[in-house]
Amino acid sequence: MSAGHHHHHDHHGHDHGQGSGHAHGHHHAPASFGRAFAIGIVLNLGFVVVEAAYGIIAGSMALVADAGHNLSDVLGLVIAWGASVLTARPPSARFTYGFKSSSILAALANASLLLVALGAIVVETIRRLIEPEPVAGGPVMIVAAIGIVINAVTALMFMRGSKHDINIRGAYLHMAADAAVSAGVVVAGFLITMTGFAWIDPVTSLVIVAVIAIGTWDLLRDSVKMGLHGVPASIDEGAVRTFLCGQPGVTAVHDLHIWPMSTTETALTAHLVMPQGHPGDGFLRELAHELEHDFRICHTTVQIEAQPMLDCAHGCQGGGD
Repeated sequence: MSAGHHHHHDHHGHDHGQGSGHAHGHHHAPASFGRAFAIGIVLNLGFVVVEAAYGIIAGSMALVADAGHNLSDVLGLVIAWGASVLTARPPSARFTYGFKSSSILAALANASLLLVALGAIVVETIRRLIEPEPVAGGPVMIVAAIGIVINAVTALMFMRGSKHDINIRGAYLHMAADAAVSAGVVVAGFLITMTGFAWIDPVTSLVIVAVIAIGTWDLLRDSVKMGLHGVPASIDEGAVRTFLCGQPGVTAVHDLHIWPMSTTETALTAHLVMPQGHPGDGFLRELAHELEHDFRICHTTVQIEAQPMLDCAHGCQGGGD
């Protein structure tokens, strides 16, 4: 009794191995953000230097802390860029998936970095609340306003990719969060100038931290799920199982696994029990095509069995294993 293990892969018109295989509609080629990363890194590094220097001159801890946070962003951009480049590299004998999942690790690293930066800001802010220091509101407003522009421009460059790729979303969130921080600092600078209350500066800082923490928590949760090979949020495992069970001749589906290979690509393996025997390659090709079209699963490996191997098969009424 032979189990025809048909390793169906990439027979339908485009090759995923070269990193350029994302051109079919719903995925953006990761490499296309190279320019956005380069511009973002240069702009932000320059701004960090200016901001830190001004913060020290103006006696504004808010600016210095923001510069520190912006530096963690530059690191975040470098990590995300590295991952998007690695993701595009072809597979090798040892790394048979290429380095696709490096984008998942980068999203994790990015979230962790953000949380560390937030921790540092909170500590500094609490210290400032306990002993407020005079702040030169004017320069603070000007520098922070420049920050809004730089961060907003960088964020916009990543916006189009943030829906489909959690790694790009990490970069986007980082930059959008920074624009918010800078906006908060501008408002604080204005209020301090009007009222002379130094405590406004650290209070603003705490509010901003809370906003960033909420966004980071989502990013962290999603990237941990991906790291644990959880079914991607955009895919309904039950719907895929029902779809496979509904194929003509299929009496049971077992060992169904759906997992993210990278932050944009999903793989699936399944055993289909087909008592009438192997339906031929056309069936597999059509199945792979439909899985890609309906569920955005682009790497499908299906094993056909004439009768259930072992006792682990579930009839199509049963749930998952």
